[in-house]
Amino acid sequence: MNEIAALNGVVEVEKIQYIKIRLNDEYFGIDIKYIDNIVRMQHITRVPKSMDYIKGVINLRGEVIPVFSLRVKMGMEEIEETRSSRIIIIKYDGDSVGLIVDEVKEVINLSVDEIEKVYRDSSENAQNFISGVGKEAGNLISLLDINEVLNDRTV
Repeated sequence: MNEIAALNGVVEVEKIQYIKIRLNDEYFGIDIKYIDNIVRMQHITRVPKSMDYIKGVINLRGEVIPVFSLRVKMGMEEIEETRSSRIIIIKYDGDSVGLIVDEVKEVINLSVDEIEKVYRDSSENAQNFISGVGKEAGNLISLLDINEVLNDRTV
């Protein structure tokens, strides 16, 4: 789809939908095209000798899904899950992965002109997870690059 589509002479700017999530006091956006499901916290079976950010696996409708803490992956302090904590099931390269987040807020629509690209510094791993910054209702939301978040090199 083009960035700008013309319908009956009306110019319409393409909007991208993001799920707005919270980690600590920061807000992040995940492109909705990657999201398969959002589920409440449930029992996670530990996997021995795995990376520290991997919390284990869950069984979701017969599918075993690895789950990891987005907080730990991004270098934040780990906290106890709360009633607001959720597992976001991401479909990536034909596989499913669960990301634990502090809270899922809402679905937001951002047009291309409301997104500023971020230039990456290879020395800062946490920065590499951000593909851009969105402006929504006067607030800034860091947009996550799912390819980098799920890439094992960025640990």
